Amino acid sequence: MFYCGAMALSEHEKRLLDQMEAALLTEDPKLATALSGAKMPAARNRNLLAIGLVALGLITIFAGLIAKVTPVGVVGFCVALAGVILLISSIGAGASSSKSPRSPRKSFGLSDRLEKRWDERNTDQ
Repeated sequence: MFYCGAMALSEHEKRLLDQMEAALLTEDPKLATALSGAKMPAARNRNLLAIGLVALGLITIFAGLIAKVTPVGVVGFCVALAGVILLISSIGAGASSSKSPRSPRKSFGLSDRLEKRWDERNTDQ
């Protein structure tokens, strides 16, 4: 992810680098995203659209109240409701995506790592 493919690394160094990348992804995903050069997700755009719909709906509701035209107020309510639903769905989608693993690598438990180290020690001797 962060290293160049032309570098000659030993297998041990590659494993260590992969472990450091996985740790970085789990500890600070925003930093890992910034370092990888990946673009920010479109959730920010959806949030801005949702807030804009809510504001437009409220303005339309007040315009309907001032003009004393009920259908305009109903349309404004529907627009504001659509904005709230979009905002809630984008917040929910952002929370569920942050809980999912960002790396396709399998994370190992303590016993798996200890067993792996034991096997490496036995093969090195």
